[in-house]
Amino acid sequence: AWIDEGLGGGGFALADGFGIARTAARYAAPVPLAETLLAGWVLEQAGCVMPQGAMNIVVDGVHGHAELHDDDTVSGRFERAAMARRVDHLVVVIGQGPGVSVALVPIGLAQITQGQGGVAASDRVELARAAAAQCSLTTAITADEAAQLGAVVRAQQIAGALEHILERTVGYASERKQFGRAIAKFQAVQHALTQLAGEVAAAVAASGAAVSAVERYGLGDERTLFAVAAAKIRCGQSASEGAAIAHQVHGAMGFAAEYPLHLFTKNLWFWRDDFGSETEWAERLGGLVASRGADDYWATLTAV
Repeated sequence: AWIDEGLGGGGFALADGFGIARTAARYAAPVPLAETLLAGWVLEQAGCVMPQGAMNIVVDGVHGHAELHDDDTVSGRFERAAMARRVDHLVVVIGQGPGVSVALVPIGLAQITQGQGGVAASDRVELARAAAAQCSLTTAITADEAAQLGAVVRAQQIAGALEHILERTVGYASERKQFGRAIAKFQAVQHALTQLAGEVAAAVAASGAAVSAVERYGLGDERTLFAVAAAKIRCGQSASEGAAIAHQVHGAMGFAAEYPLHLFTKNLWFWRDDFGSETEWAERLGGLVASRGADDYWATLTAV
């Protein structure tokens, strides 16, 4: 969706691509759709030709450490690569400053240790001087910009999954009867459902603000960084609280393997920490606010 039409893509706006990621998350689509979307954007920014098949992206310093050798081979180890065993290529962003290198590595050259989790299972990937199918030595993007875009994708996915979880939990509470009436009639359950709805609304609002900032100001702008950090923190909190409430309302049924709630909550737990945890983003946000000073705080906040 984020690839130019001249290169065989849809040429969609960024908001459209984020919407695709959110919708796929709402249905727990067991395919690396969001990952391929993000990897395609990075490849286009690097001027690389798009390969056929599914892709994923790992960023040096975010998912692990990577090194590009003089012979265009790549070495590295990445602890959190979503659905690596289900993709055809791995896009590796190497370097911390401007002008990073981007390498496209066939997944068959990687050693993969299968991780645990739901649809977005986290795999460990190791590369030992793997030959890159193609490589861009200097790009217009930075590793931080790629990570920011990845964080917004994860925030949108969290919002989408939470929307489904709320709908499913309300439906279950309306059907499940205890003491002759639906548990949704009990005040304690109503209070829990209200809390869950609040967490969903917060995640939707925060992730939407991040999308808006990316579109208005672009990556690399401090206003965008503020919105992305706030979204990743708030959506991470909503993922934790929302999953806990949903499982509490479902009781034992929520932990049954044949009941699909765990597919969504496991995804939430992975997306919450991918492309930076709440703590990491909170430190960045605090540093940004402190660097601007007290007099600039309100102006910084309202600019988003």
